[in-house]
Amino acid sequence: MRVPLRYLNDANGKLEAVQVPVEEWHKLVDKATRYEQMMKMRSTLTEALREVDLMRKGKLKKQSLTEFLREL
Repeated sequence: MRVPLRYLNDANGKLEAVQVPVEEWHKLVDKATRYEQMMKMRSTLTEALREVDLMRKGKLKKQSLTEFLREL
């Protein structure tokens, strides 16, 4: 996928900014949002699996479904 970019330079030729077409910008924002959601879910699942491991080893108190639902 080739995205037409525009480079903006100051009077000395130093790169100041890059312009991305609006449609492409929306696609990038959508991808970034989905990536953030995926990473958050992965982190949550990793923590849950760590807690299960600790419960199996007896290092963390097991929780009943009722107790779990009260926390929500």
